[in-house]
Amino acid sequence: MKYHLDNGLIVIEKWMPSDTVTVHLTVKTGSNNECEGIRGISHFIEHMVFEGTKKRSNAMIIGNEIESIGGDINAYTDNVRTAYHVKVPKKHFEKSMDILSDIIRDPIFLQKHIDKERRVILKEINMFNDEARLHQWMMFQSQLFRKHPAKYPVLGKEENVMNMTRDDLIGYYKEKYTAKNSILSIVGNFHDSKKIVKNYFDGYVTGKPVKQIYFHEPENKIRYVIKEKRKLMNSYMVIGFKTVSRLHHDSFVLDVIQAILGRGQSGRIFDEIRGKRGLSYEVNVIHESSTDFGFFAVGLGAEKSKLKAIRSIILREFNSLQSISTRDIREAIGYIEGRHVLEHEDTCNLADYLAYWEMLGSYTLGKEYIKRIKSVTKKDIARVSRKYFNDKYTMALIEQR
Repeated sequence: MKYHLDNGLIVIEKWMPSDTVTVHLTVKTGSNNECEGIRGISHFIEHMVFEGTKKRSNAMIIGNEIESIGGDINAYTDNVRTAYHVKVPKKHFEKSMDILSDIIRDPIFLQKHIDKERRVILKEINMFNDEARLHQWMMFQSQLFRKHPAKYPVLGKEENVMNMTRDDLIGYYKEKYTAKNSILSIVGNFHDSKKIVKNYFDGYVTGKPVKQIYFHEPENKIRYVIKEKRKLMNSYMVIGFKTVSRLHHDSFVLDVIQAILGRGQSGRIFDEIRGKRGLSYEVNVIHESSTDFGFFAVGLGAEKSKLKAIRSIILREFNSLQSISTRDIREAIGYIEGRHVLEHEDTCNLADYLAYWEMLGSYTLGKEYIKRIKSVTKKDIARVSRKYFNDKYTMALIEQR
């Protein structure tokens, strides 16, 4: 069920027989909405929201109130959204609404808390830069995208985080954290929801919907390679391609290809590289798609001497998609369908899923997902692999010295 409050807040509800309930709020802003000078501000505000309100003056009070009822509270920021959830035993539904609405509507942004979280975020940035298996993906995206802001890390630039002021944070918060720029989703075992939602979110400032900016990303005309050398036990490599946004028909075909090549321990790339040859311990096949961008990539760690052979295997497997078997497609679709069911038994996962599709246009699009996956054919796989997987790939390398 979907309805709107008078202030413009979209509310999506899904009752299900469960011992838990999740209240989830998506604010439609992320790193793609940021400009030079404030890269990382969406993520910074995510931290600050947990640092205290007029009613709950610090993070310890907020955390203790949730943990004392066995609940969970968390958040994340990505390219296009900042999402918050509170998951609790079903009898504490109203308490979850009270806490979530309070931290979203009334953060106090104390300077001492800003300074503390600035240090935490800078450590987080340094950790991602120091950890090669994480840093390889940031290198890859920075090289893959030439114009699109997806090239910038969600955590932001170190110098921007260092120089962000309280006024910067409050100004961005007031612009983005509004009812018309947010989606509230509730999933689980709950009752009297409309009355409770109105009680806690009617006061959420209406604001204006933030216009989504769409970026045109040019096709790669050449192959791009970015390299670093470090003192490491292993080298790290990502090979990938630009693709399409989430609502494009090809995006669903790419999901099936991802399952063919990378699902669990039976994906073809995983099996060829690790299962049969033991060339790498960890192999990740990623299909990422969002409002106006997408990419498909393989990332792994291995000895430097093995990278050339691994790259050949990866490119060969991409080429082999031209003659994929019906059985491979059927098994990949079965995998996606099964994971979809298992993941959505969890109220938190389903609340996030509904909000995501609503942000893209309508939560009902999510109901069509498996139908779209089941419609993928051999011809689709061959056509899409020809279209996106060519010799104009982007490669990020962190090599052992």
